[in-house]
Amino acid sequence: MVKVITYGTFDLLHEGHYRLLQRAKQLGDYLIVGVTSEEYDQARGKLNVMDSLMTRIENVKRTGFADEIIVEESQGQKFRDIKKYNIDIFTVGSDWTGKFDYLKEYCKVIYLDRTKNISSTMLRAQKTSIQRIGIIGTGRIANRFVTEAALVSGVNTQSVYNPHIKSAQLFANRWGIDAYEDLEEFYHSLDIAYIASPHETHYEYIKQALEHGKHVLCEKPMCLFKKQSEELFELARKNNLVLFEGIKTAYCPGFTKLLGIACGGTIGTIKDVEACFTKLEDDNNRELKDLKYGGSFTELGSYCLLPILKIYGHDYESIQFETVCDACGIDIYTKVYLRYPNGLATAKCGLGVKSEGKLLISGTKGYITAEAPWWKTNYFEVRRENPDDVERFSERFLGDGLRYEISDLLSRINGDRKKDFKLTRGDSVTMAGIMEAFLKSQGR
Repeated sequence: MVKVITYGTFDLLHEGHYRLLQRAKQLGDYLIVGVTSEEYDQARGKLNVMDSLMTRIENVKRTGFADEIIVEESQGQKFRDIKKYNIDIFTVGSDWTGKFDYLKEYCKVIYLDRTKNISSTMLRAQKTSIQRIGIIGTGRIANRFVTEAALVSGVNTQSVYNPHIKSAQLFANRWGIDAYEDLEEFYHSLDIAYIASPHETHYEYIKQALEHGKHVLCEKPMCLFKKQSEELFELARKNNLVLFEGIKTAYCPGFTKLLGIACGGTIGTIKDVEACFTKLEDDNNRELKDLKYGGSFTELGSYCLLPILKIYGHDYESIQFETVCDACGIDIYTKVYLRYPNGLATAKCGLGVKSEGKLLISGTKGYITAEAPWWKTNYFEVRRENPDDVERFSERFLGDGLRYEISDLLSRINGDRKKDFKLTRGDSVTMAGIMEAFLKSQGR
């Protein structure tokens, strides 16, 4: 008897799960299915799981493919289960290709092709359907997005668009999704448009997606002009759609905790905020080639402005830009000075100059410091006049962090507005206005 084992969360059981179990069963005579516990899902960074463990077990049982169902509760259990149950074949979906090759020493490992075009749950009684995501753009962040979205229950990435169809096809082949050359057909394939194209294309793509009745998650900066941002948010409101700007820092748990402590009076009245984010970019990359919309501030400025706007708000009294440019006129290092009625702020960012990247929030009773990469906030300290008086805080930051914004977007689509404060419409509109002011200061 050939014994097969597979594992999964199996939340909101859908056609992809059904087909995977069906094909796993066909590999042998006896199929064991491991369903992850709530605690293990949290430990491995799976977000937004909606069904209880018992519901998920019952749904797997109802498919009729599982001869035995077990609960996966910890890392390393797969190896132990293979030994315990004398497994001949271990199988999972192809999105995990290579991840479990270490098990080949103990049994045969088979990666099954993922199911394309999942449209809804198979359970008619289930009120929450799977949201289909289509990606516009095929660059670095788009590749990271696919991996992160797989760790958020309730969404499925299944299509990609790029005006250069060869790029779209290469991306689609890598991730087992569909490539589109026609935008109309692309919009019909999705519920959520994730926009990861060059900055200057964001406005048109967002507008088109909203006009087609689709929710939108757009990479920062969402817009480079204030009026465009206001227009798009109003269009989303009129069409009862969700428009999210993808600044991952805003949605990560550690940053939310940091803001809560900063604004809660622990360090007194805040009088100064300094945020710095620099990295050395390859001269041949788009960010340093685009003479009109490239450069350090358009690429990284959103991160540095975020803590300033969340702490002080949108009504700054004055703003000043200072830049260091390369031979082509691209800013490789930019400082932005903002004055508020009761405080000061500085944002520094660079793609060709390296500086100490930190977030420093200064108050009348102490200060908060978060070292680089503070934009992936997982640790910060509260310090006071007494150098021995230090409070240390930590929070998990999983993967690339995109899963947090995807999870919050999904919650908003499903009617939960409790997390709206993390990045508001006003925040995004103000950022667009500052981007516009910067471009004007550079004569662009």
